[in-house]
Amino acid sequence: MMTPLHIGFIPLIDAAALILSVESGFASAEGLDVTLVREVSWSNVRDKLNIGLFDAAHLLAPVAIASSLGLGHIKVPIVAPFNLGLNGNAITVSPALHAAMMAEVEGDRFDPMATAMALSRLVASRRKRGAEPLTFGMTFPFSTHNYQLRFWMAAGGVDPDEDVRLVVLPPPFMADSIASGQIDGFCVGAPWNSIAVDRGVGHILHFVSDILERAAEKVLAVRQGWSENNPQTVAALVRALSRAAELIEQPQGRAEIARILSRPEYIGVDPDLIMGTLEGRLKVSPDGTLRESDRYLLIGRQDASRPDPDQAAWLYAQMVRWGQAPMSAEALKTAKGVFKPDLYDAALGNRSPASSSHRVGAFAGPSFDADDIAGHLASFRIGRWRSD
Repeated sequence: MMTPLHIGFIPLIDAAALILSVESGFASAEGLDVTLVREVSWSNVRDKLNIGLFDAAHLLAPVAIASSLGLGHIKVPIVAPFNLGLNGNAITVSPALHAAMMAEVEGDRFDPMATAMALSRLVASRRKRGAEPLTFGMTFPFSTHNYQLRFWMAAGGVDPDEDVRLVVLPPPFMADSIASGQIDGFCVGAPWNSIAVDRGVGHILHFVSDILERAAEKVLAVRQGWSENNPQTVAALVRALSRAAELIEQPQGRAEIARILSRPEYIGVDPDLIMGTLEGRLKVSPDGTLRESDRYLLIGRQDASRPDPDQAAWLYAQMVRWGQAPMSAEALKTAKGVFKPDLYDAALGNRSPASSSHRVGAFAGPSFDADDIAGHLASFRIGRWRSD
């Protein structure tokens, strides 16, 4: 007998393993009858997961942590037994802002410290002449996009709460918002940066892999109680996703995968854009300039799909840094406990798994120590942290 599941997702390329697990028959082979439900906003996905309309969801990693800590909404403990993607975001700016920053940049224009300093000089100049603050879009307050923008800006001396405006926009609305002049830049996942470049309304300034070597992005999220009551279903879903993630990393099949993902019920964009993202080869400016990175989006390689509690700790540290959460040992323990490598290993029969901990590898500041959040925060001048 098949087990019916309703799973929510946002039209982003890091939903690929979820989509392919259904389209390639891996889910049905595990006895799962999965209905995928496309949503437009992360709040919709979170709320439907929390109240039980979704059994599982493609979810921003920080939202799973925030829900488990009761931040910004009701407290609903969430667990993440599978990483759907590492990295995959980019920072895109309007042609006008790009030109202004390039006039200020000193050194390599693809060096995030050089551009952060250029932004700082530009912000100071705009303030001096009484210009409106620059506005940047991100997808949710508890999002990697928010924290990655803030980390980059603050490294150059820009206070993201005082010197610019950050606004929340759903991913599919980013290109339209920058085209209309409502925002000057944004951080979002693929393919929406590429859409802005293709339309001539944006330049990709940085891949997030310029900012952080490895950044947990989206997870398969399930309610903790549901997971405990349905362990075999969770394991079956992890196995189906693992097979799909492995398939995505096989170059010979990517053209067909891009075609499937491009369908309107999934991502609904040109398959060539999806193909470029999966290959880590993106056009970054309307003039056709290309950049490549083998870390642009990690799905089924470099241990990307195994949840890493140290990544959860880094995300919690950003929540503390920007005043969203108090600093406490108990909250850190809860945050790390959201990412469940034990469930992943049990589902896949990994009897002696290697440690899944990898360097976060931020471009600025000291190496991150997941057991010393206070030390991490003390190394930064800009922030809004507090302790219990």
